[in-house]
Amino acid sequence: MGAINGKEYINRLNQLKNEIWLDGKKVEGLLSEHPVFKGLIQEKAALYDLQLDPHYIEAMTFISPESGDPIGLSYMQPRSIDDLKRRRKMFEQWAKKTYGMMGRSPDYLNTAIMAFASSASFLEGKENCFPENLVQFYKMAREKDLNFTHTFISPQVNRSQFYFEDSKEPIAAKIVDVTDDGLVIKGARLLATQGGLTDEVFVISIGKFFNEDEVFAFSIPSNTKGLKFICRDTFIGGTSHFDHPLSSRYEEMDSIVVFDNVLVPWDRVFYYKNGEVAEKFINQSAFHNLAIHQVITRQIVKTEFILGIAQVLIETINIGEYQHIHEKVSEIICGLETMKALLEKAENDASIDEYGIMRPDITALSVASLTFPKLYPRFTEIIQIMSASGIITLPTENAFLSEIRHDLDQYLQGATKSAEDRVKVFRLAWDLTMSSFGTRETQYERYFFGDPIRLVSSVYKSYPKEQYVKDVCKFLQIENI
Repeated sequence: MGAINGKEYINRLNQLKNEIWLDGKKVEGLLSEHPVFKGLIQEKAALYDLQLDPHYIEAMTFISPESGDPIGLSYMQPRSIDDLKRRRKMFEQWAKKTYGMMGRSPDYLNTAIMAFASSASFLEGKENCFPENLVQFYKMAREKDLNFTHTFISPQVNRSQFYFEDSKEPIAAKIVDVTDDGLVIKGARLLATQGGLTDEVFVISIGKFFNEDEVFAFSIPSNTKGLKFICRDTFIGGTSHFDHPLSSRYEEMDSIVVFDNVLVPWDRVFYYKNGEVAEKFINQSAFHNLAIHQVITRQIVKTEFILGIAQVLIETINIGEYQHIHEKVSEIICGLETMKALLEKAENDASIDEYGIMRPDITALSVASLTFPKLYPRFTEIIQIMSASGIITLPTENAFLSEIRHDLDQYLQGATKSAEDRVKVFRLAWDLTMSSFGTRETQYERYFFGDPIRLVSSVYKSYPKEQYVKDVCKFLQIENI
C-alpha cells in the first residue's frame, strides 16, 4: 500500500467510527465534517497529499524494502548522517506546510514507533517482553502509513512522590486480567493529543512504577471495543480563517483515553508487568534522540513563522525605527539561530548505536529541548508588547462585510496596509498569543517533553563533567575525589 494521500486518510478515519465524547455528547456522523475537527483533519490531509506530490515525493518518501512502494520518510531508519539530514528536510517540509503549529503532525509518532522498533532487541530475553511484536507492528504501520496518537500519563490524583493508588475501581489504566487472548485494561490515561482522530493509539508506560499492573506497552486501533476518548473544551474560536487564522486550522484536540475492559491482543503487546523494562527502555532506545530531532526541527520552523509575524507587524504600523523594537526582534533571531546551531551540532555529532541506528547527539538535542520552553513564552510576550493596543481592537470578518466598512477602512488602516489587511495581521498575532488556542500553544511548548525541572536534572546528571573537574583540580593542585 505505502504512503497514503489526503483522501485516503480522511476516508479511513471516517470509517473507523471511533467513540469520541465532546461537551458531554457522543460525536456522531463523519469526523471530517464535524466543525471542531474539520479544520485539523483538512490540514493533516494536506500533509498526506504533499508527500505524494510529484514535486515533493522524492524528498518526502523512501522505497519500502519489502513492497517497493513509496513510504513516508519519517518511518525510515537512519543509518548515516545523510539519512538524518534527509529525514530533517522531510520534517521541515511538513512543518512549513503547517508553519510549525501542528505539534502532533504524523511524523512525530511515526518516528517514535520506528525508534522503539529499531531498539527492540533490548527487550530480547526479558520477562513478559515481545520484541518480535514490536518489529512486526512497525513494519505494518510503515507499509499502511498508519497515523497515531499516544498516551503515557496517568490521571493526576495525587502528585506526591510516593503515591500508590488503592481505589477499588482503577483510576490509572492497569491490567485487570491476563487471558489467552491478551491483556485486559481498565482505567484511564491522560492527554492524548488528537485522541480519536487517528488510526491507532500507542500506549506506553515509562519511568518507575510501584504497581506493575500499570506497566505495559501496546498499540491498538482507535475503534477498539471499550475504548473511548473524552475531549476537553474546544479552543476553536470559529471557522472563519479571517477571525481565527490559527485555531480554525490547527486546533489539536486533547483527550482523556478511557479503557473499559479493553482487550489488547497478544500480537499487539510489546511488554507488560516488567518495571525494569519500563524504566530503562525509553532511555536505552533511540526514542529521545530521534523524536527530539523531529520536534526541534518543527520548533525552528515555528520560530521562523513568529519572526515573520514580528516583522510584518513592524512594517504594518511603521515601528521599525525604534531601538527597543530592534532589541525585541533580535531576541527572536538569537533564539532561532541558537536552535538551528544545536540541531546542526546534534546531526554533526551523531553516532551509530549498538542496533545500527544513527542517533543525533542527545546532549545538543536535550539543551535545545530545555531552551525552547523558555524562549517560546518570551516570543509570545514580545508579539504582545509590539502589538500594544492594536491586538485588542479587532473587528470581525462580518464587520468588514457590513455597512460600517467605510468607518473601518478609514480608522483602522495601517502605515503600509489597508484596514482589512492590518486587522488580518493583528488577528494572527492575537490568535498566536492571546486566544485560548494561543495560550494552549504556550503551555504545550512549555511542557512538551514533560516536567522541565526533571529534564534539567536529567541533563545535569548525564552531562560529562569529569574532565572539567580534573582541569580545575589540576590547576589548584588539589585532590580530585
